[in-house]
Amino acid sequence: MDIHRLSLSDVTRRVKSGALSAVRVTEAMLERIARLDPDYGAYVVVLADRALERAHGLDAAMARGGAPGSLQGAPIALKDLLTTKGIPTTCGTTVLADWRPEEDATVVERLEAAGAIVLGKVKLTEGAYGEHHPSVAPPINPWKANRWTGVSSSGSGVAVAAGLAHGAIGTDTGGSIRFPSAACGLVGIKPTYGRVSRHGVFPLAESLDHVGPMTRTVEDAARMLGVMAGHDFRDSTSLDEPVPTYTTALLQGRLDGTRIGIDWSYVTEDVDDLVVQTVRDALDVLTGLGAETVEIRMPDHTVLTDNWVITCGVDCARAHAATYPARKDEYGPALASLIDTGLAAPAGAYERLEEERARFRAGFDDVLHDIDAMIAPCLPTPITDAERAPPSAADAPRQRFIRFTAPFDYAGHPSITLPLDVDAHGLPRAFQLIGRHLGEAGLVGIGGAFERAAGFEYATLA
Repeated sequence: MDIHRLSLSDVTRRVKSGALSAVRVTEAMLERIARLDPDYGAYVVVLADRALERAHGLDAAMARGGAPGSLQGAPIALKDLLTTKGIPTTCGTTVLADWRPEEDATVVERLEAAGAIVLGKVKLTEGAYGEHHPSVAPPINPWKANRWTGVSSSGSGVAVAAGLAHGAIGTDTGGSIRFPSAACGLVGIKPTYGRVSRHGVFPLAESLDHVGPMTRTVEDAARMLGVMAGHDFRDSTSLDEPVPTYTTALLQGRLDGTRIGIDWSYVTEDVDDLVVQTVRDALDVLTGLGAETVEIRMPDHTVLTDNWVITCGVDCARAHAATYPARKDEYGPALASLIDTGLAAPAGAYERLEEERARFRAGFDDVLHDIDAMIAPCLPTPITDAERAPPSAADAPRQRFIRFTAPFDYAGHPSITLPLDVDAHGLPRAFQLIGRHLGEAGLVGIGGAFERAAGFEYATLA
């Protein structure tokens, strides 16, 4: 049995039933990582002994009659900015290379309490910004080695797409769940801001950061999100709202009565024709399931996308105040530039963007009032060559690049990234659906129906 080919949900079902043991699953995944990760470079550290000890413990508890968790035996990877007690949390930097936190992040606690097995911690761009530290070799896209892997949650995307983990945690501040999910052919959920605790997640920009799952199926993402979501008193921005059973939304077979909004000018203006066609093809699948297409008008977002680097930079400078500028020479050029931008931001600029954030959020809430979700690309171009990865500097190409992602980080609306198929170059085509605040269950329902109809397959999993 090729355990790495099973979905995360299939693994948990088989472990619960006794058809597989957590130990067998973990041993198979660790063997695969040892054999293939030298080629893909997804992991910062593999926690083999810890993972096996945990697997033995889970199997022993079940043998004693203990109730299995909803993620029983699921092998996952953590983006290396989630704190892990006694285990280095580098955040993709050299300045934090020796940091060994004293506690686990809330998300880590919840995943392990549900029976997940952490295989290791995976790479991210420095500080979760736009480029890897010069000393770090970026992960390799398993679909095509010369193609981009999608900014900060790159290690998470590569690990799951290459079958080196069944699920991983990503974070999204300007697009870093959606970009690597699209680049690696994954399902990624960026939840509502505050739906998942950020306690123990080293920030890029606290007012924009979202934490969510990246998986190979909608069910897997829904299962992980159900464990991760919920109020946490240790995070002042955490939402105290009930958490639905997201997997029940997958029972929806058709989409009759579902209204999908689209702003054609938003989707087509300065967007590659191949990307526009992806949206059209995805809409064809959705309408074939009974959904109705509704033309809408996206509120103006240009002030936010043009100045995202100010919000991100000011927040990032606060996060790194203990080490920057005191240890500036240890920082890579991209992250240093972002922090310098934040430190040099004009007086009042951050506050004016907060006012613009509130205006956009209210306007987009109005748009969503009469629809169930809005469809949009994740990227304005197909997946680029790795050496031509989108710029992180505060210039026009970057502003164009984040136009489909940053507005919804500002507004905090949830989104789900979905793969459609594989193009003529052997690369996944993907798009996203954006929903109402706390509307993740609706997105899961639409995404699950779409997934079954589209029938995307992971041909890279050798």
